[in-house]
Amino acid sequence: MLRVVSTIALVLAGACTLAHADVFRWVDEQGVVHYSDEWMPGSEVIKTTVRPHNDSSPASSGVASSNTRLNEQLADQANTRATQQDVAKARDSQCSFAKDRYMKAISSRRVYNEGKDGERNYLSDADADAYRAQARKDVQQACGSVPEWKPDQAIPEPKPIPEPKVNPDLATSE
Repeated sequence: MLRVVSTIALVLAGACTLAHADVFRWVDEQGVVHYSDEWMPGSEVIKTTVRPHNDSSPASSGVASSNTRLNEQLADQANTRATQQDVAKARDSQCSFAKDRYMKAISSRRVYNEGKDGERNYLSDADADAYRAQARKDVQQACGSVPEWKPDQAIPEPKPIPEPKVNPDLATSE
């Protein structure tokens, strides 16, 4: 997944320097960044083909064309940096999600999947081991290394949720 996102981002960054079309950027519900030449709801323009109006006199045409090329190069560099930052953020997000999933899988005694109606379907020992192995591979792929887990280390207790403060006078009915 990470390699696909990285490859797509690099291809789009290269295409942005060659193509002269509007480029739009948006993030979907899963946090994945997308680029397209078509506008989508919630997208923002990161590159446009609209050119500023230049003076067309012969004396200023050479300077104007070099300024235009310089501006285009600076805009392309800015777009490349923005794309690289988006890819890095997506990679960090995927790494964090994979680590969290892996740590929960190895620290849990029983592993389950949630059904469509929210009920828990517990996995057999063999299926749970396969799930843990896949979670480890996902962390290795997304992060490059797997966090160390010490089985003798105590699992932190969940923090209690504080009781809401209620005014007894307002809570009683007369």
